[in-house]
Amino acid sequence: MSRVCKITGKRPLTGNNVSHANNRSKRKQYPNLQLKRIWLEDEKRWVKMRISTKAIKTLDKKGLKSLV
Repeated sequence: MSRVCKITGKRPLTGNNVSHANNRSKRKQYPNLQLKRIWLEDEKRWVKMRISTKAIKTLDKKGLKSLV
């Protein structure tokens, strides 16, 4: 399963871990993805989506119509 938000399209960021001695090694920062069931009123069914917590907050506030 890919680590991409289905609604916002957020993806992992890449960067460096920097030690005290300034040694650098690659690292990834993953988005906070959660599995969420969303009710589709048009189709009268539940859909499971892997979305970011930011998208969940927007969904709760504005609804699905504003995101799609």
